[in-house]
Amino acid sequence: MKSFLSVSVFAPAALGAVLLAGPVMAKGLGPSSDGPIDITADELEVQNKTCISTWRGKAEALQGDARLRADVLKAILAVKTAAPGTSAGGTSACGEMMRMEATGNVYYVTSKNQRVRGDVGVYDVQAETVTLTGDVVAVQNENVLRGSRMVFNTNTGEGRMVGGGTGVNAKNRPRGVFYPSKKSESPKK
Repeated sequence: MKSFLSVSVFAPAALGAVLLAGPVMAKGLGPSSDGPIDITADELEVQNKTCISTWRGKAEALQGDARLRADVLKAILAVKTAAPGTSAGGTSACGEMMRMEATGNVYYVTSKNQRVRGDVGVYDVQAETVTLTGDVVAVQNENVLRGSRMVFNTNTGEGRMVGGGTGVNAKNRPRGVFYPSKKSESPKK
């Protein structure tokens, strides 16, 4: 897998790029996720002053069993400014992850049998949510939900799907197809 770094290569920028490019600690990307978020892609661009890293080309963020995949993932970290008179001399440093923005072929997977697809996704660390918009399709085993916006709570595992229309005959209302569980039949004697 190729990895490109689109920053000026001098000591402070290179160090900042390494810090932004590595795994980032954040609240859980999924209900059973903890530890670092590991991000990979075909190309990486880092903006040190704004603490934004943009991952392009089959980008994927992994944490525990959860994953967020897209054509482009943008990780936005908090900007911390050093106090004047310190060794940093008032320059900024990057802190905790604030959010991730996903665009193009977005997939959010929380387990082998639960996945959501959409056009755009946002992982908000503080709110502990992943929001997918556009043509959203959520699948759990054989059950399927469709809508235009789904908000998934990464802490509780609960989700909410909304559509673009209301009323009985409106188009773009949320729609679900659910398959009843098959009861095992006892053998006949």
